[in-house]
Amino acid sequence: MPHPALGGQFTFPGTPLTVHRMGYGAMQLSGPGIYGPPKDPETAVAVLREAVAAGVDHIDTSDYYGPHITNQIIRRALHPYPAGLVIVTKLGARRTPDKSWVPWNAPKDLEAGVHDNLRNLGLEAIDIVNYRVMGTGHGPGEGSVEPQITALAELQRRGLIRHIGVSNATATQVAEAQSITDIVCVQNNYNVAHRDDDTLIDALAGQGIAYVPFFPLGGFTPLQSSTLNAVATRLGATPMQLALAWLLHRSPNILLIPGTSSLAHLRENLAAAQLTLDPPTLAELDGIATAAHA
Repeated sequence: MPHPALGGQFTFPGTPLTVHRMGYGAMQLSGPGIYGPPKDPETAVAVLREAVAAGVDHIDTSDYYGPHITNQIIRRALHPYPAGLVIVTKLGARRTPDKSWVPWNAPKDLEAGVHDNLRNLGLEAIDIVNYRVMGTGHGPGEGSVEPQITALAELQRRGLIRHIGVSNATATQVAEAQSITDIVCVQNNYNVAHRDDDTLIDALAGQGIAYVPFFPLGGFTPLQSSTLNAVATRLGATPMQLALAWLLHRSPNILLIPGTSSLAHLRENLAAAQLTLDPPTLAELDGIATAAHA
């Protein structure tokens, strides 16, 4: 049965796309290091099917996960896709045989990447494509995004993609992208301990634009906080559930895409949307970022 509430709903601005705020990130469906096939493809399929059956209608992916593997698993598990399912992908990088992540962001590369996504997902058009600025690893770096956003806008005009977002972008890059075309979402590194984007989130909320945190649980270095642990114990939740619940409380434009290849963790993540945090608890959790940077 679908969860009665997956954090409420959000409509991407200027679009007919409405999703539950608790979604699913597909990165972990491929093999170790986000490269090659998973050890247990059947469980990967089962995770996707259970997520959608539970009400998840926002799946985040990229064809460079695997590469190609994750999108092929999504297609196997869910195609033909149910009405209302929004699939969001990202472009701007590719994987090399040594498992590196390298920029792949010339206009011709972005077009090739769109066609890779369409082919492996079995789609004629992609709901939302994020341009992923490579920056400095998992952090942003300044630099014009005009060539890439202009190229995506042309692919949108041709009907290959429906809407455009940016990922790993600075506020300056978001503004530049918005000067070229409508931007419906921003996907950056953000969680209860890493809050560099606080000002950007509030600005986007004022415009009705979605903010989608990647690494909501710390990513490759999971969140470690005695405060998070203590509050979670007090509330009868796990620390990771609490970290997700805090994000849902942080701002109504935040959409979550926690990823997992485990059915148990999927259920745990979805249940986080049902946690209610009162103002004193939120204030306690707000202090985690201050402590982390002290």
